[in-house]
Amino acid sequence: MRRAGPDDAALLVEMIRELAAYENLSHEVESDPAVLASHLATDASPRCEAVIAESETQEPLGFALYYWSYSTFLTGWGVYLEDLFVREAHRGNGIGPQLLGWLAHETVARGGSRLTWQVLDWNAPAIGFYEKLGARALREWEPMRLEGQALEGMAARYSGTI
Repeated sequence: MRRAGPDDAALLVEMIRELAAYENLSHEVESDPAVLASHLATDASPRCEAVIAESETQEPLGFALYYWSYSTFLTGWGVYLEDLFVREAHRGNGIGPQLLGWLAHETVARGGSRLTWQVLDWNAPAIGFYEKLGARALREWEPMRLEGQALEGMAARYSGTI
């Protein structure tokens, strides 16, 4: 495992595209390596972080991309795992648990109390993998999203004063 930096952005985008293909979401990928590189910079604000799993010969096997979040209920920090991906040829070799374990350790070591992510409801292998590791589904929560014209329309309605 090694921390990813801005120089890894092109590799991460390559694996993000592989992840999107696996999830049948290639049509939604607009990842830009230059933008991702700027978000991975240690002085970026806000910023994302990533870890890359590599073989002994430095072949990239997978990655986890994450960022810090805040819980008002806990008055504490946690990590939101945006994506965890293991390349197809390397699945079933323990890389996923290593990536998640590394991230759990990182979360605790930096004072976090929660590691959260989402999984597609049809992805039974991933759901089983996460549950086997002790994760629990938050079925009482529904993900919500504003994007595109809806986001822009909402932003336009806000005057900037309360």
